[in-house]
Amino acid sequence: MEPLAWTVGQPREPRADAVRNRLHLLDTAREIIADVGADKLTMDGLAERAELGKGTVFRRFGSRAGIFQALLDDADRGFQESVLAGPPPLGPGATPLERLIAYGRSRFGFMLEHRDIARAALGGTQPLPMDGAVSMSRMHIRMLLGQIGIDGADLDLLAVQLSAALDGPLLLYLSSADLSDGVDRIVLRAGRGWQDLVQRVCRD
Repeated sequence: MEPLAWTVGQPREPRADAVRNRLHLLDTAREIIADVGADKLTMDGLAERAELGKGTVFRRFGSRAGIFQALLDDADRGFQESVLAGPPPLGPGATPLERLIAYGRSRFGFMLEHRDIARAALGGTQPLPMDGAVSMSRMHIRMLLGQIGIDGADLDLLAVQLSAALDGPLLLYLSSADLSDGVDRIVLRAGRGWQDLVQRVCRD
C-alpha cells in the first residue's frame, strides 16, 4: 500500500470577476469621497452606486473601515516603491540615519495627504497595529536601526515605538484647528519633530 502524499498547491488566484469587482468598488469609493467626503461613504451607498450587491462589498472588504484600509493600501504602493527603489535619501544610497529621517518626513506627508482615508481606516473594527503600511514602517525602521547600530538598545521594541509615531496616532491627535494653518506647515513641523527625535535616539 503506497503512503499518502500530502500535496500543497499554490494559493488560488482570485477569480477575474472578483478582481474586477474589487477595482470597480475602489474606483467608486474614490468617486464618492471626491463628491461628498469620506464621512459620507457607507457600505450601502457604495453597493448602490457601484450597482453591486451589499454581500459583494462585505466579501471584498469586511467592514466600512476595511474599504478605507484597502484605499490606503492601494495609495501606499507608490510610497513603498519610492522607499525600496527611489532616489536617496528616501531610497537606497544615503546613510541609514539620513534614510530614517527622510522616511519619517515623507511618511508624515503621505499620511496627512491621505488623512481622511487613514482616519476612517482606524475604525476600531480591526486589530491594531494594522497590516500593510504599519508593518512595512516597522520592518523598514528596524532595518535602518540595525544598520545605524545603537549600543544596548532593544531595536525590535524601538522600531515598534518609532513606527507608532508615524502611522495612525498622529492623525488621531490632530484637530481641524491644527490643520487650519495648512497641511504643508504641519508636515514641516512634524518632520522637524521626527528628525529631532531620531537624532536624539541615535546619538552615541
